[in-house]
Amino acid sequence: MIRALAKCGLLSAVVLSAMMGLLGVAEAAQPAPWGIGPQEAATGLAEQVFWFESYTLWIVTAIVIFVLALLVWVIVRFNAKANPTPSATSHNTMIEVIWTIVPVLILVMIAFPSFRLLFAQTTIPTPDLTIKAIGGQWYWNYEYMDPGMEEIKITSYMLDDDQRAERKEKYGMNEHDVPRLLAVDYPIVAPVGATVQVLVTSLDVNHAWTVPAYGIKRDAIQGRLNETWFKADEVGVYYGQCSELCGTQHAFMPIEVHIVTPERFEEWSTAAKENLDAANELLLGWQAEASGQAVASLSTNLR
Repeated sequence: MIRALAKCGLLSAVVLSAMMGLLGVAEAAQPAPWGIGPQEAATGLAEQVFWFESYTLWIVTAIVIFVLALLVWVIVRFNAKANPTPSATSHNTMIEVIWTIVPVLILVMIAFPSFRLLFAQTTIPTPDLTIKAIGGQWYWNYEYMDPGMEEIKITSYMLDDDQRAERKEKYGMNEHDVPRLLAVDYPIVAPVGATVQVLVTSLDVNHAWTVPAYGIKRDAIQGRLNETWFKADEVGVYYGQCSELCGTQHAFMPIEVHIVTPERFEEWSTAAKENLDAANELLLGWQAEASGQAVASLSTNLR
């Protein structure tokens, strides 16, 4: 009985996610149960990263299969029983040429796409928005750097279970809207379609600012200012985590990015300059509204 209910619950979650995608409702990019692949790409840069991962996986798989087949063939064909009189051959020019040229060609096949991806990651287009992310033990500080937005400074901590329960009750959210170990008290916000430059540094030990759906990871090092960028293609909520071992609470300093329409970003930023709590209430209201629309549409379509 319990297994049946669990299967029904998992099926419902899968159906809900699919319907959200079909309905074009804001969907949160976060780890999925039993997921074995990367999250769905939310930026063009992530699409390149995930393509390169698949591309190299095929090459590695082919090499592993070839080497395994070669080993099996040698074991079967040249064991002492099958080949009691071993060959005295010590050199074969053709084999020497082949196993020199073929690895070089494989490395060239990997190198050129790798260089192209590296160029895309490190060449930042003219940014529409610049955010400074400062890692600390164990939270993130954010500062909006553009003229007229210098007043927006955010300190972002992970929500504990009590805070998550309070938020779900207050805004009518579900578990998916406030994921454990990923939801934060004050997320950062950016407009959809905008090129966002992220300057990354640290207050203490090394951290890393990572958002899988954006295909970015940048080390946060004290005394050094690293940079990365993203351009989100769709409205939604995207999660990441610190991915550099930084101490006992390393697993508890997540990243939450809300991508909204330019009009809503203008409304949020105007409110955030005066009162960050009021701006956050506005943001959570939009998230609850999007979640409610998805559930209502799903219920209607399942009838």
